Amino acid sequence: MQDWILDSSENQRIADLLPVANHTRKIRLSESTISKIRDNRRKVEEDLLGSGNTFYGINTGFGILCDKVINADQLETLQHNLIRSHSCGTGKPADHKVVRWTILLKIISLAKGHSGVRYELIEFLIMLLNENILPEVPEQGSLGASGDLAPLSHCSLLCIGEGFLYHNGVRYASADFFRKHKTVLPGLKEKEGLALINGTQFSLAQLVNCTIEAENLLQTAIVCACASLEAFNGNMDAFDERIHLLRNQDGQIWVASCIRGILAGSEIFKRSKNSVQDPYSFRCIPQVIGASKDAVDYVKSVAEKEISAVTDNPLIFENGDVLSGGNFHAQSLALATDFLKIALAEVGNIAERRMYQIIIGQRGLPEFLTQEPGVNSGYMIVQYSAASLVSYNKQLATPASVDSIVTSKGQEDHVSMATNAGLQCNRIIEHLWEILAMEWMTATRAWCWRAGWNTSPLLQKWISRYRSAVALKIEDHIPSEEYKPTVDFLRDLDFPQ
Repeated sequence: MQDWILDSSENQRIADLLPVANHTRKIRLSESTISKIRDNRRKVEEDLLGSGNTFYGINTGFGILCDKVINADQLETLQHNLIRSHSCGTGKPADHKVVRWTILLKIISLAKGHSGVRYELIEFLIMLLNENILPEVPEQGSLGASGDLAPLSHCSLLCIGEGFLYHNGVRYASADFFRKHKTVLPGLKEKEGLALINGTQFSLAQLVNCTIEAENLLQTAIVCACASLEAFNGNMDAFDERIHLLRNQDGQIWVASCIRGILAGSEIFKRSKNSVQDPYSFRCIPQVIGASKDAVDYVKSVAEKEISAVTDNPLIFENGDVLSGGNFHAQSLALATDFLKIALAEVGNIAERRMYQIIIGQRGLPEFLTQEPGVNSGYMIVQYSAASLVSYNKQLATPASVDSIVTSKGQEDHVSMATNAGLQCNRIIEHLWEILAMEWMTATRAWCWRAGWNTSPLLQKWISRYRSAVALKIEDHIPSEEYKPTVDFLRDLDFPQ
């Protein structure tokens, strides 16, 4: 497959970047982009350093030390020490998908030319991505302002042959790995260490990854809701297109359309009903999941704007101006990530309510979906387990962005907490996959009491395929053993286009 060519003059979309992020396609820069990078580097080396003036982060200290002027013979040491001193992250290593996104997003930002780094430095980052050489990055330690300093510093250690890395999943000390492979390291020259760690790329990588997961989760949630509707014998009047057109909310209209499409051909549309109106967890599926769909779309728009942004400081412009600002402050990402957390938590919230309605012995279904309640507990505690995750998600959905803490002796006195929001969002996503697996398990178990009923060809195909992977067990067994295979099944669903 041909390399994907990055042109810094173009805005990027998540879908376009997926082959590179997934390591199915290599990346290289366009000639015009390389030329722009080299032109702006010359401005740093000739115009700025030769002027005798003071520029933040080029010949000064950092943060509250911004007024400390650094001697010319210490400028490279300044950049190396910056990376070493800021590599103080904690926690488990970040997911490799997030690390790949971080490097890719940093390449895109540096390639704009406004950071004033050498082409050789960007070329090294591209080599890491193309060869799947990934730095070990502790996932905690960023406040989401002044850049994602700690995680981006751990990413940048490889440029000076320090820290640890993974190559095709195997962990190495980077110094040993690069020595063995005779890799020429770029080192760090004036401005470059600061350019590498000033930026929102780690927070953004978290958000991009969560957005991709969220889009898949929404479709999966609709499939699980359809299975619950069939098991509960829901009233399909609530999904009539005319109702949703009157509401004029895009996500709601889309969800109702998806439900009608998945259940097309099912007897549910003409089957006799026990009630004129269903509980909200069934009747309001489009209104609730649809609102989350609109939230995901908004969050994706914020992320895609940030992908093509320059979030370094200071910034270098074509006329030679060097301007200090605060583009590294990730407030926009923090707010968007918090919004995504809430939207996804609600998808799990309503799914658990449908589970509850199915197991309590209504509409001809046995209590707890067992033939012998008392001797058998059936799925009583599966709903408990889902309720626990739902409650946990509510706690995680508390906005991280409303918090701030003062650092750097008062210079950095308001921070976004975007990375913490991203870590919380990833945890919510893990929980939501498990909640949806529990709903699918509950709904398909309930379906076995609907002998003689026919669902749609599409839903029946999915149920039959699932039963081939996870056999139905009516007697009490260990449900948690079925969670992972059910999540794996749901992740591989072939959604209709």
